[in-house]
Amino acid sequence: MEQIRSLAQLLDYAKKIGKEKGPKKLSVAMAEEAGLLSAIEEARKGGFADAILVGRRDKMEAAAKEAGVDLANYEVMEEQNEPDMGITAVTQVSSKKADIYMKGQIHTNNFLRAMLHKEVGLRVGKNTISHCYFHSIEGFDRIFFVADAAFNMYPDLAAKADITQNTVNFARALGVAEPKVAVLAAVEVVNPDMPATLEASALTQMNRRGQIKNCVVDGPFALDNAVSEESARTKGIVSPVAGKADVFIVPNIESGNMLAKAIVYFSKNETAGLILGAAAPIVLTSRADSSRAKLLSIAAAVALSDFQK
Repeated sequence: MEQIRSLAQLLDYAKKIGKEKGPKKLSVAMAEEAGLLSAIEEARKGGFADAILVGRRDKMEAAAKEAGVDLANYEVMEEQNEPDMGITAVTQVSSKKADIYMKGQIHTNNFLRAMLHKEVGLRVGKNTISHCYFHSIEGFDRIFFVADAAFNMYPDLAAKADITQNTVNFARALGVAEPKVAVLAAVEVVNPDMPATLEASALTQMNRRGQIKNCVVDGPFALDNAVSEESARTKGIVSPVAGKADVFIVPNIESGNMLAKAIVYFSKNETAGLILGAAAPIVLTSRADSSRAKLLSIAAAVALSDFQK
């Protein structure tokens, strides 16, 4: 498949999947907000997603009226209690009645608690579940993937290996045949006093030994020589990843969150996010996210679900 190089192109790809293979089904926990329903409706009209809507019927009806959405086009499951909404929604996915688990107005702790439920949740073995922001930025010819900036706070080396593999698998679902992974730190040399550089070196070696697959991992990289070929040349860095990175693995949640939000607020971009590494794609959007961001996250989940099948 051709590499997807922007989130607008991702939307077209999701529509192509819908046209050729039929829509994927979302299961939405607490679908009680107009902007959310607008995004789901646009995905339905685009032919790439249908949805099971879980929540309080009166609240969903009010939100649907505000959004101009006809609930008759959806399966509606009524739950009055917020924790039960998460359990009901995630059960539709774990029982294969839906393909994608999506957060609505439910509080994040209740959404994630359902996702991790031992009996009906979506955890796969001991694999680390991780978050990925993905961005198309004006002036660059590819999508950038940043992990983990929202879910794992201080991952150890084993968790970072899982986070890297999760993110690589997602990048491949968007047509990046062999993602170039830059493991970020403040400097581009291994310094025993800087743990992030030691872990970057270890992840590089794990990739070379086949423990992290279908990608090229290198690091440590400072951000400048991960994205700028000129900067890498100036510093004498010779690597297939230097200046050409697709994936950024960050040291911890603070650095990742700052990088992702700097992209959002300091550049002309489109940004969305997914939770990876579970039994099915998970759309974890913020209540503050635009309807467009939610639509793009749905499109990405559809592409990943299709790739995993």
